[in-house]
Amino acid sequence: MSSPPVSAEHIRRLLERVDDLREQARRQNLVGSVQDIKRLQGRRFRGTYQDMLRNPGRAPAARFFLEELYSERDFSERDRQFGKIAGAIERLFPEEIVRLACDLAELHALTESLDLTMATHWCGLPRGWSEARRYLHAWRSTGEEQGRARQLSVVRHLGDELDRLTRRKSLRIALRMMRRPAELAGLGALQHFLEQGFDAFAGLDNASFFLEQIESREGAWLRRLYLDPEGPTCEMLAQVLTAGDRAD
Repeated sequence: MSSPPVSAEHIRRLLERVDDLREQARRQNLVGSVQDIKRLQGRRFRGTYQDMLRNPGRAPAARFFLEELYSERDFSERDRQFGKIAGAIERLFPEEIVRLACDLAELHALTESLDLTMATHWCGLPRGWSEARRYLHAWRSTGEEQGRARQLSVVRHLGDELDRLTRRKSLRIALRMMRRPAELAGLGALQHFLEQGFDAFAGLDNASFFLEQIESREGAWLRRLYLDPEGPTCEMLAQVLTAGDRAD
């Protein structure tokens, strides 16, 4: 994946896109449906990676991806911080950290766009259908194969960068020293995200294997959700969503 532009303006544009998408969801009365989609995505992730969530050496990294990248949490405050003081990110943090912020902003904008489009189809499907069938039909009606592939590519790039940077002990020390200045500058949410990511990857026994599993399993889901027959796909999806409930 090519490196994203490193600039405050790039981050601002992406977060303005997120704001526009949220406003669009409000205007179209789709906020509830968007949350339904996010909850389903989180359950699918938990079910797909239940083995990692139960593995002491991989659970922190799996939870980081679930809670910081695939979560139904409201990230409005984090976005507000990013957009308001994006220029401070350039001034206060090393370039490698700014690239992580760009990755995060792009992933956030992609996810919000895909979730909103999927929610548009979701709310029009028969309520009598199983949630797995509604999920599959909403997914396929959305299309966006390129957007989904890009989403996975950004996740992999972000993970690779975290893995690479975590090995640099001097950068980890510098990041911890940035905690107080970041809070004073209004960058506490970004600081939290970075520290969570660094701590999660520092404890991984094999980061390459972990990231390869993310890429492989999500890639398999992309192929399945777009191409496989409806019946078996719904059955498998229902099983994974149930497993995700048990993983809570």
